[in-house]
Amino acid sequence: MMRRIKKKNNRGFTLIELLTVMVVMAILAAIAVPSYRRSQVKARESVLAEDLYQIRKALDAYFADNAAYPDTLDQLVNSKYLRAIPNDPFTRSSDSWECVPPEPADSGQLAEGGCFDVHSGSDLVGGNGIPYRDW
Repeated sequence: MMRRIKKKNNRGFTLIELLTVMVVMAILAAIAVPSYRRSQVKARESVLAEDLYQIRKALDAYFADNAAYPDTLDQLVNSKYLRAIPNDPFTRSSDSWECVPPEPADSGQLAEGGCFDVHSGSDLVGGNGIPYRDW
């Protein structure tokens, strides 16, 4: 009798095929990661712009009601102009906001209160070339 030699049925991938797939995945990841980081920074910038708008709007409403600016941002929360002081998206802290005192009027008198405007406490520079603390 003649013995039949059974042909092995190889099921699997060769090392070259696996390496090729891994290289393609690495190239795609190298392209995607910088784009993802750019979109994260843009999202944080949008949050910062909206937070600054809402805080400044609350400062104006406080001034309209009290004829004076608040001494701290906490007064906006205590007086119910804000629910809470938002976290700065770049410093990730609600304590890093910098209050700007009012400038003297023509008569030389300062407007009452210590928080006329607010800026971010971040030292980073935005995508538009302007530091976040100057927004």
